Order: sequence, then structure tokens, then C-alpha cells
Amino acid sequence: MTNPVVIVGGGIIGLASAHALCERGVDVLVCEKGSIGSGSTARSAGGIRTQFSTRVNVALSLASLPTWESFEKQFGVDIAFRQVGYLFLARESDTADAFAANVEMQQSLGAVSELLSPAEAAEHCPALNTEAFVAATYAASDGFADPYLALQGYASAVREAGGEIRTKTAVTDIHHEDGGRVTGVTIDTPDGPEQIETATVVNASGPWAKQVAALADIDLAVSPRRRQALVVDPESPIEADTPLTIDLDTGSYFRPEREGAAIVGGEFSTDDPEQNPDHYTESIDLEWAATAIERAADAATYFGPETRIRRGWAGLYAVTPDHHPIIEETVPGFVNAVGFSGHGFQHAPATGKLVAEIIAEGAATTVDISQLTSDRFDKDELLVERNVA
Repeated sequence: MTNPVVIVGGGIIGLASAHALCERGVDVLVCEKGSIGSGSTARSAGGIRTQFSTRVNVALSLASLPTWESFEKQFGVDIAFRQVGYLFLARESDTADAFAANVEMQQSLGAVSELLSPAEAAEHCPALNTEAFVAATYAASDGFADPYLALQGYASAVREAGGEIRTKTAVTDIHHEDGGRVTGVTIDTPDGPEQIETATVVNASGPWAKQVAALADIDLAVSPRRRQALVVDPESPIEADTPLTIDLDTGSYFRPEREGAAIVGGEFSTDDPEQNPDHYTESIDLEWAATAIERAADAATYFGPETRIRRGWAGLYAVTPDHHPIIEETVPGFVNAVGFSGHGFQHAPATGKLVAEIIAEGAATTVDISQLTSDRFDKDELLVERNVA
């Protein structure tokens, strides 16, 4: 393999990008410092949704959805994509007003979301505490899948297409000329350091994005943030067709798991806001777990006092100040696809195509990503994604 595109990171963004490049006949080398799935992807809750509060995130979702719906046919792997919908809940009138505007925008782009009353929401989630809410939104096309199986599908397809994936291989340096143009990388292999000539590097390193960019003398506004999730046995079993339900004003969410169990999580934590991606606590905090179950119980009667924790885990989001990714060629030959703020799994198919377009054609065309440049954080006002959980 001569002068390949070097992709730093073997998570879902890196592998989707590798696959899209391989489809164009581009030589690709994926360098993953751990093993496939050892980063954030396999710790994801696997959500796939079109219900975002900004047009660009909705567009990324709509461009990704056909791949998720046809994944088994295309890749030969059943990723257990269950389109049971997403149900967003509003407690406050301001949140409800935003929901109405969001649905109008989502529908204008082709999403199938709809605005619901609490009583209508309870038709999708029978245990809902309807008196706690004033409005909801729902999209039947949304759901969740198994991130690890998706990783394996992409990895097999990349290898079959001639791409190379090296695990336990960290990129330790990125060589560049004055002005930033990439000329090569140094990788740390089990057999020692190795120099590779390349004109193109893709930063798809998730929580390590800032560290990898720094190797090319680029400062990125991306921070690793710890997020937690639980698998619980609810007091009342949760029906398998219950949507992934998000109580947006409290930051709590839950979704069905196998055999009546549920996954419970949310964006609330006692952690320090930024984590070291090489050293963070992968187990759950008991105080956080108690809060997560209490908030889920306040939203739905599944989670009474007899709810029991089976297991839990923590992973890292790569977060930007506006909860949108950075997708761009920052300097000649250095492409960033980072900072998805918890949405990387679901947006991976579209992102892979965009990365391939930037490299092979010089510009992205699948989605208008003009607002996803890294220099946007210099502006006084940011367009912030509000539908975050």
C-alpha cells in the first residue's frame, strides 16, 4: 500500500470513512491504538434519530438513515435495528414551544416527526406519567441498534475492499510542512515505530480528537466528557415496542432492553467536566445511578422502588461548545471528523460519505456542512443543538 489515507481511530466514524473511501478505490490504513470497539462506539446506547433541533443535524440523520435501514442487506450483519421510535417529552412551556418549531423544521426536511399531547404520547409509552408533561414529539422511523455489531460490519467490509486496519497501533506524530500540509505519520506498532508517507490524515479519534489534532499543531474545541448508563430490571417490565423516551427538561432517558429490562441514562453527573480519555472511571457512580432511576420513575411508572440494577458502564462523549461536530479539511491533508457530542454513531454513514467527498472531490456534497468548520467558535453566537441527552 503506497501513500494511503491514514485514518486515526477505529471507531464507527473512522470505519465508516474508511469504507466510503474504499468504495472509491482509495487506499486506506486505519490506525486504532486499542482494539476495534475499545473506544466510545461500543459504549454507546445505539440511538438513531431524526429529531434534532438544528437543520444540519437533521440532515446528517436523514442522510444516514437509509444505511441503517439496509445495513444487513449491504453488509451482511444484522445490527438489531429496532425502529420503535423516539419520544421526546417537555415539562416546560418554553420547551413545548421549541418542540413545535423543531417538528415544523424536521418535517420540512423530510422527517416523519409529529407533535403530540401527553395523552397521545402515552399511546406509545403506556406507563407515562402524563400529568408531568405538557407536550411531546415522536418519530416512528427513529430507534436504536447494536453499535458493536455495526462496527464489525464496517470492519469486515473495509477489509474485504482491500483496506487495512491495524489495532494496537497508535499514531504518535503527524509530519507536516510549514503551512500545515501533511506529509506523513509516525505510528507506534508492537514491533516499534514506523514511518508512513501520506498526504492525507483523517482525525476520527473521538475523545482523543484534541490530542491527535495537536500532533498537527491544530487546537480543536473538543473535550472528552464522561457519560453513564444503566441496565435495570424495572418494577414493571417495559414493553419491547416502547420508544426510546427522553425527558428533555431533566436530561433523563430510558429505552427497552431484552426481556423486559431497560437502559436508563441521562446528561447529569457529579464528574469533573473534562476527562482524560486514557484514564477515566468506566464503572458507574452510585449517586448518579440513584438519580437516574429517580428521574426515570418521575417520568414513567415502570421504575418503582423495586427497580434493580443489573449493570452499568461509563463512556466518553467528544463534546464541542455547540454540540455539533467539526467536519472539515482544517489544513491541507488533515481532515477532522470529530466532536459529535454523543451523536457520532447515528451520523457515521453520512459522515463517512462526507469525508470521502472532501478527500476525493475536494468538497462535501451529501450534506451542507458549511457551518461545521472549526473556526465557528470564534463567533459571538453559536447555533447550539438543544436536543441532547
